[in-house]
Amino acid sequence: MFAKVKSEGIYGINTFNVTVEADISGGMPRFDLVGLPDAAVKESRERVRASIKNCGFNFPDSRITVNIAPADVKKEGSFYDLPIFAALLKASSQIKTNLDDYAFIGELSLDGEIRPVNGILPMVLQAKEDGVGAVFIPWGNADEGSVVSGIDVLPAKNVTQVIAHLSGDRLIEPAYKELDEGSVVSETLDFFDVKGQGKVKRALEIAAAGGHNCIMIGTPGTGKSMMAKRLGSILPEMTFDEQIETTKIYSVAGELPSDARLIAKRPFRSPHHTVSAQGLTGGGASPKPGEISLAHNGVLFMDEFPEFDRRAKESLRQPLEDGVVTITRASGSVTYPSDIMLVAAMNPCPCGYAGHPKIQCTCSEAARKRYNDKISGPVLDRIDIHIEVAPVNYEQLRGDRKEETSEVIRERVNRARAIQTERFKGTNVKCNAKMTPRLTRRYCVLSEEADSLLKESFDALGMSPRAYDKILRISRTIADLEGSENIELDHVAEAIQYRNLDRFYK
Repeated sequence: MFAKVKSEGIYGINTFNVTVEADISGGMPRFDLVGLPDAAVKESRERVRASIKNCGFNFPDSRITVNIAPADVKKEGSFYDLPIFAALLKASSQIKTNLDDYAFIGELSLDGEIRPVNGILPMVLQAKEDGVGAVFIPWGNADEGSVVSGIDVLPAKNVTQVIAHLSGDRLIEPAYKELDEGSVVSETLDFFDVKGQGKVKRALEIAAAGGHNCIMIGTPGTGKSMMAKRLGSILPEMTFDEQIETTKIYSVAGELPSDARLIAKRPFRSPHHTVSAQGLTGGGASPKPGEISLAHNGVLFMDEFPEFDRRAKESLRQPLEDGVVTITRASGSVTYPSDIMLVAAMNPCPCGYAGHPKIQCTCSEAARKRYNDKISGPVLDRIDIHIEVAPVNYEQLRGDRKEETSEVIRERVNRARAIQTERFKGTNVKCNAKMTPRLTRRYCVLSEEADSLLKESFDALGMSPRAYDKILRISRTIADLEGSENIELDHVAEAIQYRNLDRFYK
């Protein structure tokens, strides 16, 4: 007796169609599982055997061979339990229903409970793409799977509910919910709370409007971390496609909150400076996404930037340039998206008080140089905006001047992003910071005065070609914020200010 059922496989965030085949034949009782299974998949034999017996079904007392196809792709995870269970019951004629239009995903406990698994969203999307009509998933993954339309997503608490649905005795209601915009939590952190620091706020507004990476350099207590944490409050809201992309990464990593269907707010990740390079980029024997990918479509904040391990800092090069992280292992390569805004913060010296108007720095010149040399030129070159953060005086803290709210700043950012969306329609580019060299030449045309100023600054500051391109893109963003079609002298002059730290920190 032979049967086969559909399921889905996943490697990284890449999914693929899987067919579970079960053959029951005469001979000594034996249960063989083939198809390049890992340890978790091999152990499914015992979980499935116990589930079948404990739920009142008959476990075939024969030679059993289960093949998980395609046989040349390594299978990982515990979510093949349910399709193996269904294939065995179908092969032993305990399920009479035609299963061709169903897919099965889920881990089984010994008493037949279906436990939640990671990666449900990308697997359900793949099942829909494969033309499957309905997919059984664990009840604990119902919210995550419910965002996919065009396929019946059937959440089940145990195998008894699955069998009852297939027999028609008690149907499972498909889970599907429209995205409720009102369910998105409003920002609690607001730039209204930040006193003074008008120049820094302006720089962060430009960064948000153009998707530019930035680094803040200033003495302790000047509000670097405070402002970085509020950056998300002025970023444009995520599109539905961006929410799906980000949620897929969180689903695979097992980081999706239990009460969330989608990641509806731009991620803000702030790893500690002791994080390893692998923790940032991702990895492991079965590669999982790291902090860079978990910040996809959001902000990666790296406080105390020089204190991060050098390998960790250098691992930022490819993601900042290409927007992806590629992890290669013997079993294959995985590419995770990493379209991030990097926001770094650092002190000007080891003691933190170089350049402070009232507190004297105690560091030697050699100590300052060693500290600044912890950030390599190539990494700094990939950071668009460099911001000096000055101390706030007493009058600014106690003054009655009302600061702008994040909502007001976000309106300007949204207008600038709308211009960029129209500009880059039909391309994969979303914002000015991601312009290709060809697009930069096309859309960053300078006036004669602006070009003259940039030429002088290029020679005086010893800029690299990459820094030159960064200034052009920042200038384009400043012009967009002002609603100007042309890049004028003032736009370039302001953009150059955000690269002045090249000569001090390279």
